[in-house]
Amino acid sequence: MLIPPMPENSGFSPRRTNSALAIIRGIPDYPRLRGTVQFRQTTGGVLVNAVISGLPQSSAGFFAFHLHEGTCGRRPGPALPNADYFPDTGAHYNPGNIPHPQHAGDFPPLLRLRDGSARLSFITDRFRLEQVIGRSVVIHMNPDDFKTQPSGDSGTKIACGDILPQNPAPY
Repeated sequence: MLIPPMPENSGFSPRRTNSALAIIRGIPDYPRLRGTVQFRQTTGGVLVNAVISGLPQSSAGFFAFHLHEGTCGRRPGPALPNADYFPDTGAHYNPGNIPHPQHAGDFPPLLRLRDGSARLSFITDRFRLEQVIGRSVVIHMNPDDFKTQPSGDSGTKIACGDILPQNPAPY
């Protein structure tokens, strides 16, 4: 099958991507916590789609969900009490140095369904796709209180995924 050439105004470049993906993995205490977070650049902002499974029981049913400056780093090893399994994630992504919850890295919370899953889709204009590739998405054990500085008192990091570029379809 012959693939037609790309139109000149298509916006496609082998060096440029219009989407990215983070593969979410839980800490040893929550080995079934998994998911994906897809980022797609649109004309209105970045569309973020999260599909998560294996969320633990919690009294609130909500989990803080943030974009962090760094990467997940090495994968967690054996369970350690009160350990920060993802110390390389750093703080919330906040290039404008503005108060929480207006950081570019402040996302809406995840709501756990009875089966332990959560789905979330939203559009944000707080960043462009190329600004978040190489950073990480973190799920915290507690809900974000939307007031405590700088991170919303969101608790332990229970899952993380590095944001990596995806290549768009050639046509």
